[in-house]
Amino acid sequence: MANLDIFGSFQAMSRTLRVGLLLFPGCMPAGLLAFADMLHAANRRTGLPLFEARFIALQSGPIACAHGLVLQATHALNDGAREAILIPGFWAESAQHIDQTLAANADLVAALSRQGKRCQLWSYCVGVCLTAASGHLNNQCATVTWWLADTMLKRYPKIRWQSEKNCIFNESNATATGVNGYLPIAQSLIERHVSPAVFRDLIKLMVLPRPALSHDAFQAISLIEQPSRLLRQVHALVERLPAEQITLQKLANELGMSERTLARKVRNETGVPAAAYARRIKLSQVSERLTLTSTPVNTISAELGFSSDSNMRRMFKELTALTPAKYRQRFSRY
Repeated sequence: MANLDIFGSFQAMSRTLRVGLLLFPGCMPAGLLAFADMLHAANRRTGLPLFEARFIALQSGPIACAHGLVLQATHALNDGAREAILIPGFWAESAQHIDQTLAANADLVAALSRQGKRCQLWSYCVGVCLTAASGHLNNQCATVTWWLADTMLKRYPKIRWQSEKNCIFNESNATATGVNGYLPIAQSLIERHVSPAVFRDLIKLMVLPRPALSHDAFQAISLIEQPSRLLRQVHALVERLPAEQITLQKLANELGMSERTLARKVRNETGVPAAAYARRIKLSQVSERLTLTSTPVNTISAELGFSSDSNMRRMFKELTALTPAKYRQRFSRY
């Protein structure tokens, strides 16, 4: 039955689906390369030229990407027809960095705005900002990395932002959070245009993790995604300390400031009390071990320094509305 479904999906594709992988100065192209590999693997798996991926840019030629990597754009953005464009993110740690990149790529944003309705725009990580600036997300639902949510809501009020979601698909666009946001976009593309069975085969063939699912409470809580030096310091400190030793006084002392100053700065940057922010970081460590390992729950509790297993279970359920066992069952990567 699965083979018949796959065959039917192949027949539904009357011609090769062409995808432009957008390069621009300072972009982070790792996701583009991985996306291209997945489409190539889908072609090999089926024996059919289902997808064609080409690197494009505002103008063809060499493009200086992030970290000194130079890639060749074989086509200009406005050369030829394509069904979709995948827009990657770029390194940014603040709203100011976003502004600088948008200003430096004003011509690219203008070119994206001129793309017709037949060309879908897929963007992930902070690449969503380029799509938003182009106007293609107006009056549609979209997601964005959580620390940019307030800024984007103010600057682009015509977009129905849903930053609590990891990935949102519309008829003419897709948006996804995080540097691995290309993966759920690729999954949807392959499952819709080929079959879910082929995507499962690619996961095994390419030794890919299952697309990461996480509870809303833990989205964008990793250390690298924290938008300021202070939050990264707090994050690293909370991860290092045993849970029962984490107090506002302890954190303030370690960071060389008063409790009042720390509490004010954390609330200003996150919108939540410092104690709640620290608790979420520690419980995020619990969630990672639940989803990425088979370690018993009581062992996880002890290793992370909670005063008792029951106390950890209570706090975890208060935050997620799930017991650790139910959480593992729903979100495990294995």
